[in-house]
Amino acid sequence: MASPLGLAPRRRCGSSRKALGPKSLGGSPSSSGGKPVQAHIPVMAEQVIRALNAGPEGGVFLDGTVGSGGHARLILEHSSPEGRLIGIDRDPDALDRARKNLSCFGDRVVLRRGNYADLGRILGEVGFFWVKGVLLDLGASYEQLTSAPRGFSLKGCGPLDMRFDPESPLTAHQIVNFWSEVELRDLFRSKGEEPYAGRIARAIVRARPIQTTQQLAELVVRTVPARRTRIHPATRVFQALRMEVNQELSNIRRGVEAAAQCLEPGGRLCVITYHSLEDRLVKSLMREKAASKECFGLPARKPILPSPEEVAQNPRARSAKLRVLERLMQPESKSQPP
Repeated sequence: MASPLGLAPRRRCGSSRKALGPKSLGGSPSSSGGKPVQAHIPVMAEQVIRALNAGPEGGVFLDGTVGSGGHARLILEHSSPEGRLIGIDRDPDALDRARKNLSCFGDRVVLRRGNYADLGRILGEVGFFWVKGVLLDLGASYEQLTSAPRGFSLKGCGPLDMRFDPESPLTAHQIVNFWSEVELRDLFRSKGEEPYAGRIARAIVRARPIQTTQQLAELVVRTVPARRTRIHPATRVFQALRMEVNQELSNIRRGVEAAAQCLEPGGRLCVITYHSLEDRLVKSLMREKAASKECFGLPARKPILPSPEEVAQNPRARSAKLRVLERLMQPESKSQPP
């Protein structure tokens, strides 16, 4: 897809590394000689690099949802040799994969476990206050969605967990088994946009206790009318539970504000969303910043979409939307951002 933003020539970590594709996105061998760690294909990779202005002039970038390091690797390659990246993730398993996949970049990479909503504090802890670009990819990773023990998968049989951070106090099991019918109905409506929210909530209360993802998914299938759609009937219910467990909408509000305050002049915040609730919120927050007196702008008024070729190769990208916010001028004070 053509873009008015120039794409810098790719600078690779190793001269023998092939161009990234479905087989090569798994990462690189770790410094200890371990096997490459499989990672999902980063969505809208070229569009993200263009939007971030990642090039050979370098700069400091922050990936607030670093996952297995797919986008981070591209940013580091394009910003070589001086570019640096701070990667944040709540999931310790994801950080382990990122460390192995990005090990060849040495001290150009700093990885920290945490919530991207706290990125201002985390930046300060590692000695940075201003960055050239911030990326937030709001989708759950392939590894999370297909891991039955984590409780995200619709197809496997695992515990009702759904926490990105395994130390977070709230689990999907607590919501499903202890929330009232009204609370469940409201949750499925507001965060799942589920048209049969009331019917599903009643069925859950009657079927308690519900211990596994398989039990919940099968209950939803029995409860709602058959739909002529390719998505699983329980998708919206699982989405609502995951968003509540991880406080995703609250984190988006905090994260967009924190990221905007940490951008240097000309710096950009890129956010990839995957469903309408996220996209509406991100669009609203960015437009509010652009309309304020804080000197932010929108390089593109409409979201950037994946190409048909990418969607054919990576179906996960079909619902993705990329929105970009840019800081237009020097902040009044160079003190530490809030």
